[in-house]
Amino acid sequence: MAPIKLYGMALSANVVRVAAVLNEKGLDFEIVDVDLRNGAHKHPEFLALNPFGQIPALQDGDEILYESRAINRYIATKYRSQGPDLVPTPSAKLETWLEVESHHFYPAVSPLVFELLIKPMLGGAPDAAVVDKHAADLAKVLDVYEAHLAKGNKYLAGDAYTLADANHLSYMFMLSKTSKAELVASRPHVKAWWDDISARPAWLKTVASVPLPPGA
Repeated sequence: MAPIKLYGMALSANVVRVAAVLNEKGLDFEIVDVDLRNGAHKHPEFLALNPFGQIPALQDGDEILYESRAINRYIATKYRSQGPDLVPTPSAKLETWLEVESHHFYPAVSPLVFELLIKPMLGGAPDAAVVDKHAADLAKVLDVYEAHLAKGNKYLAGDAYTLADANHLSYMFMLSKTSKAELVASRPHVKAWWDDISARPAWLKTVASVPLPPGA
């Protein structure tokens, strides 16, 4: 079988989200660079993989997928027997927290990371008003996480590490490289959860390939 190909930029949080799950499953893959800076994501070759022109896309043999969370669910399901089972069924908590990440955590953390980490890398300055708004939004979201984890949940879906946790890794990591890292550090149960999931060998392998600038 041809190797799995993950199309995107190695610094993209959505690409990193998928790489983390591929590594958790112990799968061999290669990242095929799609440079957004020169518009490669709008070239016909890439649009044939993802007609929306967004990264990442994944090619696994004859299967071509896009949307990072859909890719991760596919990987976790197809390769269930390899590594930890990331999608135990039935699991009401798993399904709930997969949606919480997508609809509550991501909309708050993504613009915050862009303003504080990505924008300066592109030569821009953070917009203080945007930072304040999304930091406040994320604080409210993480208060819910803190309460949930404080009820004896080691991980978001209970006692076992699942896709609900894995889908958080990339943006939690990038948040930790910003001045708003205290949003996690100030919440003991959230911090303990982050310390746990960020110490996993598969994540350490993943993060070693993220090309953050020196000092980030």
